[in-house]
Amino acid sequence: MRTQARGVAVVMAMAVVALAAIAATAILVTQSTWSRRAGLSADRAQAQQLLEAGSDWARAALGDDRRLGNVDHAGEPWALRLPPIPLENGELAGSIQDQQGAFNVNNLTSSGKLNLVQYRRFQRLLAILGLPDELADALVDWMDADSLPQPRQGAEDHFYLTLEPAYRAANRPLIDIDELALIRGFDPGVRSQLAPYVTALPEPSAINVNTATPEVLASWIDGLALDDARELVAQRKHSYFRANTDFHAALGKSASVPDQDIRIGSDYFLATMRVSHGAAQARGQVLLARLETGRWPMVVWRKYQ
Repeated sequence: MRTQARGVAVVMAMAVVALAAIAATAILVTQSTWSRRAGLSADRAQAQQLLEAGSDWARAALGDDRRLGNVDHAGEPWALRLPPIPLENGELAGSIQDQQGAFNVNNLTSSGKLNLVQYRRFQRLLAILGLPDELADALVDWMDADSLPQPRQGAEDHFYLTLEPAYRAANRPLIDIDELALIRGFDPGVRSQLAPYVTALPEPSAINVNTATPEVLASWIDGLALDDARELVAQRKHSYFRANTDFHAALGKSASVPDQDIRIGSDYFLATMRVSHGAAQARGQVLLARLETGRWPMVVWRKYQ
């Protein structure tokens, strides 16, 4: 009996030791996991701070540029991509894009109604890109104030309420170009094709002829063929347009555009930043409006990931 009792005691002691070891291991694993999470959380917080710093860099660059003049072209310092800057335990890179070199899709409606001139221009852009021009109808329906579908592949509430999940047409201008994902026909392939040429700005806008792509110029200007637009873009690399009159003169007699529809400068810019800090990475975009000389551009919206 005494031997048996000693055997049971040994087994019990071994079990206690085993349980203690398991508990200790669990505590160490938990502490290690917490430590890694805490470290990653700190890295993410620092990365967010660096995105803010990148945004301030863009605002300062654009503010300084406006003080130097009202002409904006691709040879200016703001247009140069910021190379990766080494930082303590990370790096920051960024770029600024002129948004008035793109087609502002919010021009398609005015006071909640179809703007026919802009509608035809957008159809031309779609044709140049090899996309169905019916996409213009769906986009107009998303933004206009009425509930009547445009004749060709338009879509109002009756279409969107049949989807899963169901939702309604916005009946307002786009806040961000990513909103195209909600609109009938704008699948990922279409959006990818359109991305270099379109934007969504909070007010109607003219295009900057110093930064617009050949595709946007050809869609915007009556009588301008795509090849001729490419020639204009090639010419401005050597000598940008310093006044609207310079651009009208370069167009010749075969093409025309109302003077109020073009500019040689811009008010809206998109700053894109990429940050790494420790184990964390972050990306951010900020839409900036440069509306007042002598003041930093204001932030219209920001998106950090």
